Amino acid sequence: MEEQKKVITAGIIFILLIAAAAIVYYFFIYSKPQEKPAESTEIVQEQPAVEEKIGPEEEKIEPLDVSLDESDALVRELVKELSSHPELALWMMNDELIRKFVAAVDNIANGNSPATQIDFFDPKGEFKVHEELGEYSIDPESYERYDIVAEVFASLDTKGCVTLYKKLMPAIQEAYKDLGYPDKDFNDTLKKAMMELLEVPVVDEPIKLEKKVVTYIMTEPDLEALSAAQKHLLRMGPDNVRGIQGQLRRMARSMGFLD
Repeated sequence: MEEQKKVITAGIIFILLIAAAAIVYYFFIYSKPQEKPAESTEIVQEQPAVEEKIGPEEEKIEPLDVSLDESDALVRELVKELSSHPELALWMMNDELIRKFVAAVDNIANGNSPATQIDFFDPKGEFKVHEELGEYSIDPESYERYDIVAEVFASLDTKGCVTLYKKLMPAIQEAYKDLGYPDKDFNDTLKKAMMELLEVPVVDEPIKLEKKVVTYIMTEPDLEALSAAQKHLLRMGPDNVRGIQGQLRRMARSMGFLD
């Protein structure tokens, strides 16, 4: 199993961020009819249909008409409203954020590593292997390098995610078109990426390894057969996998992706 420094972690944060926003928007704002008291019948009849789909407490936020090539500064400003976590701010100090996000999600959806798009994420510490009586396994201390992901995600403001999604979706779709999908909806790819990550098993027992010349592979065939994207998540450890999948599963159910 080859341990890459450039891992899926930041890509997962972006997926959770946009997925959360999409769920709240589509299922709690856009598709939720506004209840009207009986005495307001005439007003309801005069309102456009779109107005009936937005709760009175929700602020209408129009998508921003921003140039994709000049969107980085705007993204950084919007992300500041989501979390004050310093690690997230560091991740945002990169170029072509929307394009990298879209490409990373596309790679994950197809089972590929998004390392190229998230090369700004470098976990602290080294990948450790435990050896006992000539047998190798992943050292649990290696998992701690990825705890920061759960921390950053927990710090995100959900309402802020809604605003971010609604403002940036046109640019996201444009980036997806530029990636080579002129007629596809990015949300379909997001769904596929979510399902890809939800299929990763939670392994509490030590993951046994077989040493090769310059790397290691997992001895369990089902684990070694996972896609590159799935292996990245698996290497984050059972606790982090549970936390990330718990969020993804709740989102997927709300979107009708799961029963």
